[in-house]
Amino acid sequence: MNLFKSNQSEFAWWVEINTAVPRCTYYFGPFDTEKEAQLSRTGYVEDLYEEEARDIIALVKQCQPDVLTVFQEKAEVQISSF
Repeated sequence: MNLFKSNQSEFAWWVEINTAVPRCTYYFGPFDTEKEAQLSRTGYVEDLYEEEARDIIALVKQCQPDVLTVFQEKAEVQISSF
């Protein structure tokens, strides 16, 4: 028996949206059902697109986010000289 594994059915449904520009993860919810989250997903994507977010990926999943918006730092580019 694994005591550290939680039962996902305990969690509410959330819309998780990842954008490349800006590099962020957004969580919208909670929703009581997967269907309710699915129906709301399009509106959130449209709102972010209107705010000039790009490369948007939206997922519906059961989880319990700690924060609702996660700003990711820009990837550092290292240039090697030969």
